[in-house]
Amino acid sequence: MEYRINPNNGDKLSALGFGCMRFTRGLNLKVDVAKAEPLVLSAIEGGVNYFDTAYIYFGSEEALGEILHRNDVRDKIFLATKLPYQQCKGYEDFGRLFQTQLERLKTTYFDYYLIHNISDLSAWDVLRGLGIERWIEEQKAEGRIRQIGFSFHGPQNSFFDLLDAYPWDFCQIQYNYLNEHYQAGRAGLQRAGEKGIPVVVMEPLLGGKLAAGLPKKAARLFRDADSGRSPAAWALRWLWDQPEVTVVLSGMNAAPQLEDNLLAAGSAAPGVVTEAEAAVYAAVKSVYQETDKLPCTGCNYCMPCPNQVNIPGCFAAYNTSYAAGYGAGIQQYITGTGANRPDKGHTGRKCVKCGACEERCPQRIGIMAALETVTRRMEPPGFGAVMSLVSKFT
Repeated sequence: MEYRINPNNGDKLSALGFGCMRFTRGLNLKVDVAKAEPLVLSAIEGGVNYFDTAYIYFGSEEALGEILHRNDVRDKIFLATKLPYQQCKGYEDFGRLFQTQLERLKTTYFDYYLIHNISDLSAWDVLRGLGIERWIEEQKAEGRIRQIGFSFHGPQNSFFDLLDAYPWDFCQIQYNYLNEHYQAGRAGLQRAGEKGIPVVVMEPLLGGKLAAGLPKKAARLFRDADSGRSPAAWALRWLWDQPEVTVVLSGMNAAPQLEDNLLAAGSAAPGVVTEAEAAVYAAVKSVYQETDKLPCTGCNYCMPCPNQVNIPGCFAAYNTSYAAGYGAGIQQYITGTGANRPDKGHTGRKCVKCGACEERCPQRIGIMAALETVTRRMEPPGFGAVMSLVSKFT
């Protein structure tokens, strides 16, 4: 296992982290602890020491807490979980939710604690108005939170704003070779690195689509370049090659996945990707781009949108819905636009057709018409009602 040092406190973090959102579940949707437990313990034995969960990952905190407590391994790992900020309507809610998480995870402190899925500065400003900065200071002073951060799925310009809005200890972004320039993107990763903020990467395999769900042509490109390296290992290697990446989370729910990821993590040093390998990644991305319905490069020249539409995020999710499946696209659309927020976040439906974006687009995309197309596909009938319901529980 390769490790990377958190410059803020000297923590030696495993390059491979365990994302606990995708624990195996039974027919009753409850986490199957009997299946999750050996994976967690094998991961720790293999050198993984960063475990990530969240309040809204139904049953995940309870399951992980039970496993860590029963096997007396809590102190062998760095434990991360997330505050569902949309459930916070007053100062007292911070403590109420936090205490529930401590009880679920059977611990007295969190090594890494995140504000879950902040997509723009306005959301942070609401929390500041509720007193979250004072609350964070109190928890850190009492040793209940060691490092504070945020997870992000919004527009790139909003990520820059958030980085500067508070002295964060770390952050978490969605990032992979297919989404190199969407959301925070490579530019956001590098900006965080310049500020000395460790970056945890989620969705390195795009929900598994970059592992088992590759187009046959793309899989063949990887296989021809190195038959002994899995598509998942290729995806992880691309991330670990970048020195600004601190931890890469993988949602492992089967022993072969864990074994493959542990093997890949043994050569997770920055700068490992060769010129020949870089050419392979470029070729694989081209395969995906052949299915793109919109020629958006994620350059972000169209941003910021005066009405807060996440234009690159909408287009990326739309393209993903064709390249990697409708389910993956919908998931990316919801997280990338904040569609489950009461104010509808940054969805294409908020476009008022001012035309400012089209004047700046180097690809000369008819953005206003394209957003209508995206909205029809990504927000089917009943979508708004479902999102309104979801917003009450996230």
